[in-house]
Amino acid sequence: MIAGFQFMVATDNLILVFVGLETSSLALYTLIAMHNREKSFEAAVKYFTMGALAAGFFSFGAMVFYALTGSVEINKIALVLAANGYADMGFVLVGVAFLLSALGFKLSLIPFHTWAPDVYEGSSAAMAGYMSIVPKIAGFVVAMRFFEFLVHSDVVWIKVVLYAFVVLTMTASNMWALVQTDVKRMLAYSSISHAGFVMSAILIGTTQANAALFLYWVLFSFTNLGSFSMLWMSRQKHLPDHQSSDHSYDKFAGMIKTAPVAAVIMGLFMLSLAGVPPFALFWGKLYLISSAVTSGYTILALIMALNSAIAGYYYLKLIVYMFMKEPVIADGGHVYVSNATLALKTIIGIAAMGTIFAFVAINPLLEFITAFVYNSGY
Repeated sequence: MIAGFQFMVATDNLILVFVGLETSSLALYTLIAMHNREKSFEAAVKYFTMGALAAGFFSFGAMVFYALTGSVEINKIALVLAANGYADMGFVLVGVAFLLSALGFKLSLIPFHTWAPDVYEGSSAAMAGYMSIVPKIAGFVVAMRFFEFLVHSDVVWIKVVLYAFVVLTMTASNMWALVQTDVKRMLAYSSISHAGFVMSAILIGTTQANAALFLYWVLFSFTNLGSFSMLWMSRQKHLPDHQSSDHSYDKFAGMIKTAPVAAVIMGLFMLSLAGVPPFALFWGKLYLISSAVTSGYTILALIMALNSAIAGYYYLKLIVYMFMKEPVIADGGHVYVSNATLALKTIIGIAAMGTIFAFVAINPLLEFITAFVYNSGY
């Protein structure tokens, strides 16, 4: 699986990207099904079905660009299209539509997100956390590499389409997250919203925005990994097959009384996801919105800020349940203690430290990422 992701990010050849995409996806299908529950198998089948459709879209899009340019190398495709003045605009539109659809499936952009909430819910919390971070950063690198030359071309509709995807993904996923009754599904829609947020960097297309993309995802990784690890710690080990949800909001009610340390840590992760300073994701949002303003995308920056405020509601909703409601499950603290293995406590501790003290490392981390992005030609 990791080798597949490395294939995706290390090449600009669309065929090798496809090979990496399928290699990593096949491993993910297996890992999801290995959770050994009826819902896990259902999630794996859904992911496989949508993944197969995405693979078909990607291969067809690559075929269109090969027919237009005689190459599957992204750099050569860019050169040939620019030399021809994008003469075959209709075919370019078809190729972009298919490749954007394929990447939309992998990044769970709306309207290609339908698999994500069900797959996240059916997977183990650990697997859901992994899927919300690692596959998406590989997808973002491929999207950044492919759309870089299109965004900087004179083709206006490319930016219009990406703009629509970004705004729709951020806003609609937040609306759905507001009405969820299961914390894992809420975090699934939250991850979709964050994907739309990060996709804005590809639309902006500057070195500052691309550096902000990687900074955002590094900080998001700490916080989201910690959040899903807390769900994994709160799991019921012998959940009946017919029971689809193990993470309702009621389960976390009054957690400050039954498991105070776990409640504080989970609250910390929710505040970070909401973008509350000085926690990790505040800095990611700050630099990404700043790059939008600097590049003249003022309206987009306002939409991003508004969506961050909307997202704060459903993150704070969980905090209200944990700190201001009476416990529904009397022995909730015992569940956390029994599931708290040394490895899990270590992961949560690292995630919490990264979330709290991110502000200390922001400047050197941003300098390193900016230098890396600049030297990579983006």
